[in-house]
Amino acid sequence: MKRYTFPAIVLHWVQAAVVLWLLWLGWTMVDLPKGAERSAAYGLHKSLGLLALGLLGLRLAWRAGHPPPPSLQQGGEKTLATAVHHLLYAFLLLAPLAGYLASAFGPYPVKFFGVELPRIGGPDPELNALCKQAHQIFVWSGAGLVALHVAGALRHALRRDGTLGRMLPGKLFRN
Repeated sequence: MKRYTFPAIVLHWVQAAVVLWLLWLGWTMVDLPKGAERSAAYGLHKSLGLLALGLLGLRLAWRAGHPPPPSLQQGGEKTLATAVHHLLYAFLLLAPLAGYLASAFGPYPVKFFGVELPRIGGPDPELNALCKQAHQIFVWSGAGLVALHVAGALRHALRRDGTLGRMLPGKLFRN
C-alpha cells in the first residue's frame, strides 16, 4: 500500500496541532478579562494563525512536486473525501487570511511572535469588522470540516482498511 511521503505526514500533523491549538485558543481567549493575559492570548493566536498560513504554503509547495498516493475509496465515499479535503485547504487559507486582514485593519500592529510586520493600510473599522466576520464564518465552517475529517479518519480506523495508516507516522494502524 502506497503511503504519503514523510514530509507530507509531518506537515499534516504539525498543521493539525497548530489548527487545534488555534481553535481552542480562539474560543477561550474571547472570554478572558481585558489585560495582559488576554493581550498575550490574542498575540499568540495571531502568530499561530500566520504560522498556519505559512505551513499551508509549505504543504502546497511540497504537494505540487509530490502528489498524494491514489485514493483507496471509490464512488460517493471518494467524492466526499475529495470535497472535504478541498474545503479543508480553503479553510486553511481563508481563515488565517481573514484573521490577518482583520488585524491589519485594526488599531494595533500585527506581530509575528513579537516581530512587527509592515502594515498594508491604516486602521479601518469597517474593513476590520468585515474581515472579523469573515474570519468567524470561516473558522466555524472549518471546525465543522475538521470534525468531519476526524470522523472519517475514525471510521477508517474502525474499518482497519489501511487508509489511516498511510498518514500516520510509524506502523500504527497499518495492515
